[in-house]
Formats: sequence, structure tokens, C-alpha cells
Amino acid sequence: MPAANSTTPATMKTIPPTIGQKKQSQQQQQQQHLEIYPLTVHTPKFTSFDLFEDLLNTTHQNNIKIENGDIIIISSKYISNSQGRTLDLKKVKPYPNSKAIAAKYHMSQTLTEVIQRESDQIFGGIAGFIMATIDNILAPNAGIDKSNAKKGKVVLYPNNPYQTLEHLRRKIFLKYTVNTGIIAVDSRLMPARIGTVGVAIACAGIEPTYDQRSQKDLGGNPLKVTIQAVADSFATIANHVMGEGAESRPYVIIKKSGIALTTRQIQSNEITIPHQQCVYMRSLQKKK
Repeated sequence: MPAANSTTPATMKTIPPTIGQKKQSQQQQQQQHLEIYPLTVHTPKFTSFDLFEDLLNTTHQNNIKIENGDIIIISSKYISNSQGRTLDLKKVKPYPNSKAIAAKYHMSQTLTEVIQRESDQIFGGIAGFIMATIDNILAPNAGIDKSNAKKGKVVLYPNNPYQTLEHLRRKIFLKYTVNTGIIAVDSRLMPARIGTVGVAIACAGIEPTYDQRSQKDLGGNPLKVTIQAVADSFATIANHVMGEGAESRPYVIIKKSGIALTTRQIQSNEITIPHQQCVYMRSLQKKK
């Protein structure tokens, strides 16, 4: 553990450090252990603020030093709060077409109106939830969240998350002259599973996936479809230690990850696929 870091990390054996990269140095190939540092914010923030300055203050308060190769994972809702992406539902004026959708899914007309405004496409739903996409990410209620918001308000998805994270990565480089990866994480339900996991809604500075197609498995069989979701895997690790309630840990820093960093700007189509290509959605869609 670096001497500058007095916060005790949660440690676990890393997934093989070949993730996200095909060539590594001999040092990187040695067995490592992840060091995971959840950072506590002592004063919750519900209005817009400078995310970069807040990150610097939080790392200082938690006695953590940002170092070369670190992966910084941030709650997407915390990013939204920094952008002022909260909405008072009392001030929303619903349009008539939201009334039928609200009645169908037993939801308030104001929330239904916001979901329609924020989403790219609505696919259906059940009582209390509308399944929709935003920035090609499938999410109940288009990722709109009432938790960790003041009463009567909702938190929306952040604006331009890839650009936001890339700007933050560059500011960190200019401040400390270190290369880092940054991931924005949200919690998500998985099909036919109980509970939530983390999902990366955007990233910067890391290769978000690792294409293993054409490589061979333990039996010598060539892999035909396997692409490892690197950003999502680390998002889930962070989501676990961040918590879902009043823990107030919107930042997680992961050290010794061994994953590939990059200075190129990541695009959204590198982390999502069109719903027409999704095995779940294609399988569950009704045949016309």
C-alpha cells in the first residue's frame, strides 16, 4: 500500500491483468492485488458544484493520493448533481399524451412526462416502471432517480458524460502529471436476478472492453463471441463499496488494476450496442 494512503483499502485478487491489453511488461504480468478505496464525502451536495475541485478536496480529506494508473469511479448521480441536473416535479407541466402512459403503468403524470422527455425510446413497462433507453443505455424510468435527492425532486442522467469525464481526466493530468482512467457508474437490475449491480454509463482514459474473439479457452477452443466488459466489471466493484443508501461514498479509487489506459477519447458506441443486437431484447420482443 502506498505510504500516502492511510485509508484502509478493501482488497481482492485482481482479474488477470491482461484485461484491456494484449501486450504487457513482465512486471504487469506478475500477480497483483487490487486496492479499492471508497472515499467519503462528509457534506452531501444537492446543488451544482465543481466536480474537479470536489474530487481534489475529497481525496485530501480521505488522505488518498491520485497516482499513475489509478481508476477513479464516480457515481453518475453525483456527477448529475454537480451539473445541476435535478428537477422539481412540482414545476413539470405534463402534456396530454403522458396521461395515457401514466395510467397504463400506474405512475404520476409528471414523472411520466419527464421520462418521455429524457428517453430515446420507450419499450414498455410494468406498474411503477417504464423501460426506456437514454444514450442507448436501457434503464427503468430512463435512469431517473428519486433516491439521494431532496423530497419532491428527481436526479436525471448527467449531460455529455463522456465529454465530462474526458475533461476531468485531462484536468487531473495537468494537475498531477499522471494518467488515470475514469468511470461513471450507475446501479442497474439484471434480468432474472435479485438486487443491483454497477454499470458504466461512460468512461475516459481506459479501454472499456477487451475483445477475446479468436483467442482460445482452456480446452483449446477458439472464442467466437466473447468480449469482456472491462468498464462494467470495475463499475460493479465500485458500486458494491459505494453502497445504495446514505453511505455518502460517491468516489472509489482502484489501484493496481493492471488494465490498459489510453489517451484517446472513448465513444459511446464502444460500450453499448443497438437494442436490435441485444440478445435479451431480441429474444423477448413480441413477433409482429
